[in-house]
Amino acid sequence: MEIRVRGNNIEKAIRDLKVKLQKEGIFKELKARRFYEKPSVKEKRKRMEARKKRMKAFKFKKSY
Repeated sequence: MEIRVRGNNIEKAIRDLKVKLQKEGIFKELKARRFYEKPSVKEKRKRMEARKKRMKAFKFKKSY
C-alpha cells in the first residue's frame, strides 16, 4: 500500500491511509485479534455476519 503526500498535506495523507485501511478490513482484524476468541464464539459471529450480509443483499436486490 502506498500513500503519497503532496504539498506537505500530512492530514489528507493520513485520512487517505485510514480510508484504505478501513476498506481492506485492517481495523476490524485488529479489533478481532485483540483478545482470544473461542472457536464456538468465532463460528457464531461469522454466521451472524454472513446472515447480515445476506439480508442486506436481499434487501437491495428486492428494491429494484
